Amino acid sequence: MTTSFARRSLTVAVAATLALSTAGCNRGSDSGAGGEGGQPTMTLAVSTLNNPFFVQLKDGAEAAAEEAGAQLEVFDAQNDASTQQNQLANASTQGVDAVLINPVDSEAAGAAVAPVIDADIPVIAVDRTVEGAEVTTLVSSDNVAGGVQAADALAAAIGEKGTVVVLQGVAGTSASRERGEGFTQGIEEYPDIEVVAAQPANFDRTEALNVTTNLLQSHPDAVGIFAENDEMALGAVQALGDRAGADVSVVGFDGTDGGLEAVEAGTLSATVAQQPSELGRVAVEKALEAIDGAELDAETSVAVTTVDESNVADFAP
Repeated sequence: MTTSFARRSLTVAVAATLALSTAGCNRGSDSGAGGEGGQPTMTLAVSTLNNPFFVQLKDGAEAAAEEAGAQLEVFDAQNDASTQQNQLANASTQGVDAVLINPVDSEAAGAAVAPVIDADIPVIAVDRTVEGAEVTTLVSSDNVAGGVQAADALAAAIGEKGTVVVLQGVAGTSASRERGEGFTQGIEEYPDIEVVAAQPANFDRTEALNVTTNLLQSHPDAVGIFAENDEMALGAVQALGDRAGADVSVVGFDGTDGGLEAVEAGTLSATVAQQPSELGRVAVEKALEAIDGAELDAETSVAVTTVDESNVADFAP
């Protein structure tokens, strides 16, 4: 009886070992792992879906995944870095084929992607950098160049003179840092323009409304506002009321539907238009290339362009 039991145990152990070996081999195959019918599986970790820009990014990624026959699971971190870290830890244990991350915080994201990289899973950063870790590639717009374009657009709108204020994004994000850097570089070319205040509004419309109201009380003579995204620009427009586009010029960044509509209406002087759906699409394409074993460039750029009254008809929804 003991011998029979031992034989049965050995048979079960061998079968389990073979099953694990087969699963491991399948994960590295060209067909991808885990998905139904051998479909590649990917996780997209988004900083927040309470922002039209990232909703468009998600939509672009989902459309590209569907077209490629890949499975894409989307997680919303709701602007919480700890939540995003937990989401990526789960992704690494589930053994997905690739991870796409739009970081809540570029600095904190390094630790968040560490277990994914340790599991030999390709990591594609989208729109924002991951600091302290070597990701497979970064798919982003040129935020520094876009910041310079925003400075030029605001300078043109205010006649290249006067005082302006800046609404900053989430501290620690590469998008906020790089757009601010570009704007500072650009505005220095206009000696008659002075930046009198810069304050975070965390890429949020409601916060921007409140911050703009307070800044204009402190600086009532300000004639221009640069907001590091369209949501904050629209909050500034709301705070200005009838003064938006008349007494005070506002320039945003992203080219969201709401931003473009405000440019059409004349309340927003310009927006530096990214292509969020294109960012999502390209990120999925690069993830699929990485799954297939391709060597990718460290960065993949998606073009930006300044949209004002002269060309908004070409972009507006």
